[in-house]
Amino acid sequence: MIQYEEIAFIAYPVTDMARARGFYEGVLGLKPNAAPKSDPPRWIEYDIGPGTLGIGTSPNWLPSPNGASAALEVMDFETAVATLSEQKVPFVIGPLDLPTCQMVTIQDPDGNKITLHRRKQG
Repeated sequence: MIQYEEIAFIAYPVTDMARARGFYEGVLGLKPNAAPKSDPPRWIEYDIGPGTLGIGTSPNWLPSPNGASAALEVMDFETAVATLSEQKVPFVIGPLDLPTCQMVTIQDPDGNKITLHRRKQG
C-alpha cells in the first residue's frame, strides 16, 4: 500500500510564461519561491501556506479549461473579490456565499480554473 504525507504541489500548464507570471504575480499577488533557472523560465513555483502552486510550459503539457482546479484559501474573501473586480478578471463561478464557505472561480490567461476560497468559522 502506498502511504502519502501530503500533496507536494499542484501545477498548471501555461503557453506564455510572461503573460502567466503577469497574472499569477501581478493579479493574484503570488511571489516566486526561487529565482528562475532559465531565461525565459519554463517552470515557476509559488509557496502558499504548506503547499506549492507551479506553472510551467511544455509542448507536451497543454492548458485546458476542463482540467483540474486548485482552490486557494484567502484571508479576506471580500478584498480578494474586490481586487479581481478592479483587475477586470471575469468570474466563471460566483462569488458564492455558501453555508460552509465563500468562493469564486476565475480562469488564468490560458483558461485554467482557479478558485479563491474562504472557509467559514463555526
